[in-house]
Amino acid sequence: MSAVTKAVRRSAIGLGLFAIITGGTIALTQGLTETRIQEQAARAEARALFEIIPESRHDNNLLKGVVTLPSSDRLPIDGPVKAWVARKGGNPVGLIIPALAPDGYSGDIHLLVGLDLEGRVLGVRVTGHKETPGLGDRIETRKSEWIHAFKGKSLGNPPPKAWNVRKNGGTFDQFTGATITPRAVVKAVQRTLVYFRQHHATIRERVNAPAKPGKRRPTPEAIASDTQPAEHS
Repeated sequence: MSAVTKAVRRSAIGLGLFAIITGGTIALTQGLTETRIQEQAARAEARALFEIIPESRHDNNLLKGVVTLPSSDRLPIDGPVKAWVARKGGNPVGLIIPALAPDGYSGDIHLLVGLDLEGRVLGVRVTGHKETPGLGDRIETRKSEWIHAFKGKSLGNPPPKAWNVRKNGGTFDQFTGATITPRAVVKAVQRTLVYFRQHHATIRERVNAPAKPGKRRPTPEAIASDTQPAEHS
């Protein structure tokens, strides 16, 4: 075997080993990062649930109070919808429905929309997005109070045509330099309200079903340490 052939073989073996090690490192890093992202998303979602319906408004374990609702094209989520039900003394006082705004400026915007049993908004929170920092990210509560404008609203308040940003003849403020993001969120909340109205009878039947006995509601410390991602459909 010539020296050139030996050198080529050694180079090929070295490159192969390098590729294997690099590929394994990337896969390991991706796996660890994905798990960490899921844990952070689960914590953010748990915090958002208790911001929408505070502990003073319910006495059940909200994280475990999940019911399955009908699927619908009003909510661009595959399969049946998993919603959280808040109860006081065993009676339902509200529910929180996951929603999605697929038309954000930078992609999907994930939301939680809290409603009472009459279809009034108890609160809205954003749990995930990729909107532009300093512009579209004002949908977050830590960046502005904008998202609180939905509280108390319903399909008739404001009227259907007013469910838009002011630039488009609606009631809700847009952001300076950013209209697409708030408009997408407004439309997603409106679609959730339409979904609630269309499935009102089924929703009331399922949230009024006797709740299964469960553990006491978690403390804030337990919520912070809960790393299991919430189930979405």
